[in-house]
Amino acid sequence: MTKRLADNRIFAWSLLPAVLALAWPTMLEQLLHTAVQYIDTAMVGSLGTQATAAVGSTTTVGWLVGSSVSAFGVGFLAYISQALGAGEQERARKAAAQAVLAVLVTGSFFTAATLSLSRQVPVWMQVEESLRPLAARYFFIVYLPMLPRTASVIFGTVLRAAGDSRTPMRVGVAVNLINVALNFLFIYPSRELSLFGLQIPLWGAGWGVTGAAAASAIAFLVGGVAITAALYRHPRVSPRGFSLRPDGRVLRPCLRVALPNMLQRFGTSLGYVAFAAMINALGELSTAAHTVANTVESAFYIPGYGMQAAAATLTGNSLGAGDEKRRRELAKLIVLIEVGLMLLSGALLFAFAPAMAGIFSRDPAVIALGSTVLRMVACSEPFYGVSIVVEGMLQGAGKTKVPFVINIAGMWGIRILGTWICTTRLGMGLVSAWGCMIGHNLLLFALFVLYYRRGRWNPLKSEQ
Repeated sequence: MTKRLADNRIFAWSLLPAVLALAWPTMLEQLLHTAVQYIDTAMVGSLGTQATAAVGSTTTVGWLVGSSVSAFGVGFLAYISQALGAGEQERARKAAAQAVLAVLVTGSFFTAATLSLSRQVPVWMQVEESLRPLAARYFFIVYLPMLPRTASVIFGTVLRAAGDSRTPMRVGVAVNLINVALNFLFIYPSRELSLFGLQIPLWGAGWGVTGAAAASAIAFLVGGVAITAALYRHPRVSPRGFSLRPDGRVLRPCLRVALPNMLQRFGTSLGYVAFAAMINALGELSTAAHTVANTVESAFYIPGYGMQAAAATLTGNSLGAGDEKRRRELAKLIVLIEVGLMLLSGALLFAFAPAMAGIFSRDPAVIALGSTVLRMVACSEPFYGVSIVVEGMLQGAGKTKVPFVINIAGMWGIRILGTWICTTRLGMGLVSAWGCMIGHNLLLFALFVLYYRRGRWNPLKSEQ
């Protein structure tokens, strides 16, 4: 009788430590990264609305580049987590060596692409002509260390696939601290700090927006070197001693997972670029408010992406071990935790939207408009959170084709088309654009839940 009750329990709370052990370092890493993004935006914002607009106007192009790189990491995540779940450590280490090859190839490609196109990016993004030189210089400097940035993304995913989310967190903490310290030195001119009644002279380069870019570039370089060293020292997935020559037996299954995910991320990120370009065309106020709102909102997605990392790794381990019961129990528990966390984050975002927007701008009009769109999107947080973790489960299973279709359809069919109609044809403003974004989030929730519940993605037995 006791065994039957245990088997029929709704949630397997005994799995909670395993979920949290993977999720909390990723959440903390994202929290610290977002905190630094907040500090960056606030520091640049103190230079004026034009500086904020110049930096924020190319942000979505950065998302496009970063998401394309991280797609390769998803292929290795599925392969390595399933190999380790099956107890095949040598196969996982071979995959880690191929991840090194992927970093060298993709990092070199995106370095050449971003640097050569840096002057054109502000033009494509419809940045006001007076701001284009500053925006182009910022973009060029930030993407100089593209190779170490690629290493941070892909090697961090490899380590998380091995169940090690603490090392990427520690590297992320170091990167963020370096970034903040250098911001203080590079953005502002020399000045005196008052500390306990003492006036302490502090050197400053006074480079403004260029200084913020230089600080980020140096921090990215240090992070890439540190995580590469950590990967080569790792006891389970170190690529040391394995060939870096292309190995089709490893690369083919990784690429089958990575390519749909890369196309998905590229397509959705290109959608973000188109979305931002339409908003930039609305003028400086809308661009600044959109930048501020995006920055604020990013902190409230941290629980979602932390749980997504745990969902991907644990699903891959369960499928590799052939343990269907554990997979089902993990899925139920992760979704429950995710809904609770996103309900809380949505409520906090709604309540404190004006105060949060006020951190990054002193312009009352920017704060008012940013607060309005933030309170709108706060209501969709729990729904978007569910779609995030379901997608993470599918990534761990190596199923990325249907998520590609779902994401592209939602981005271009709802967000982009809707925003184009509202802003270009109907003459509406930023509020209508964010309304289309919320419609996109709700569609993702409905389609991901429906696909997951049908169970056909599962290589083990169906949930039904």
